[in-house]
Amino acid sequence: MPEQDLSQYLAYLLASAHRNMRIGLGLSIGQTGNDQEFTEEHWRILQVLSDEQGRSMGDLAERVLLNGPALTKNIDKLVSRGVVQRAAHPDDSRKVLVFISDLGLETVARLKQRVDAHHDSIEEALGPRKTNQLKRLLESFIAESRSG
Repeated sequence: MPEQDLSQYLAYLLASAHRNMRIGLGLSIGQTGNDQEFTEEHWRILQVLSDEQGRSMGDLAERVLLNGPALTKNIDKLVSRGVVQRAAHPDDSRKVLVFISDLGLETVARLKQRVDAHHDSIEEALGPRKTNQLKRLLESFIAESRSG
């Protein structure tokens, strides 16, 4: 049976694009100073929490695309850095809500500038038309793969 080039598979291309995006974003986020130890996952968590509504761990895990154990590990790191806080749910003390702190709001504002600059550089490389096409295709793929 002839060997097929991996780059012919959509799964490989998506994984490769994701890897390149993570590497570029990681370099952008961790450039200097106190933000050096923040990861893409940390940024996603802080970005979701920046609406200051507080989130359950289950809701947060779904929104930031992390499984429960990975989210817990990341939240532990963010709590130790003082950028998020855990609190008991007001209606059910068995549930935990996660809130962003004032330091977290400052941090996510700095990280967002770097993430936006990274995304701007991608748009500049692809051009606005291709960037919008790619976004629409990915949104369509995500919607179709969820329903299938």
